Amino acid sequence: MKRGIAALLPFVFALALCFPGEAKGQRKSLLNSEPGVIYLADVLKAPIKLKVVKEAAVFSDKEGKNRLGFLKANQTVELEGMTEKAYRVRGQGRTNNGIVGWVGPPAFSHPEADFVIKLRQLYDRQIAVNKIIDDKGIAIGMTLDEVEKSRGKPTKTSVRRTAKGMVGSWDYIDYDEIKHYVTRIDPVSGQAFRQLSHVTREEKGKTMVEFEDGLVTALQEDEDNGPGNIRIIIPPLVFGW
Repeated sequence: MKRGIAALLPFVFALALCFPGEAKGQRKSLLNSEPGVIYLADVLKAPIKLKVVKEAAVFSDKEGKNRLGFLKANQTVELEGMTEKAYRVRGQGRTNNGIVGWVGPPAFSHPEADFVIKLRQLYDRQIAVNKIIDDKGIAIGMTLDEVEKSRGKPTKTSVRRTAKGMVGSWDYIDYDEIKHYVTRIDPVSGQAFRQLSHVTREEKGKTMVEFEDGLVTALQEDEDNGPGNIRIIIPPLVFGW
């Protein structure tokens, strides 16, 4: 199955890529360390800043059971992580001491009117990507960084630059190890037995990942795994704040 992303996802034409940062000292990937939690340092290139519009309770746990203190109003904080119902932020507490913890979304605002919708889209996308990576799968709309997290280094790569940008393909080849035996005769007992002769690797399937500017645009699988094998997700979102 090979179809361009424009034909498959007409509604994402306005979304641009946002590649995960690789700066030294960046947080080690925590995507799967806590179910239902997305840490933005693993996803976005630049941190997200939010304004605190009202004083709010800060909790050490995402369920809101253990209160640490209160987040002071009228300040800008950094959004570190999120769940469906809470944001993990770093800022100043009521007594001007630094505080890090989970806060309810109503405490924050931003000039970009649809930032809550975009954050939810980001969250839903990353939860879906995490599941695909856990399954060692690949989906149209993933970044190459996500593909590598899922399947590792490709067996073969092909890259070329065009007027539109960088395009190319990654090939993943799966092999089966085939054991070969020979029949021997025991010189003492005269009984026949099998003895391992050698092992060969035979190709059992190949996945070709086509991409443009770091985004998977098409997949081709030589091994027939049944219908509905090609998955599609929206590309990463770009935040303008």
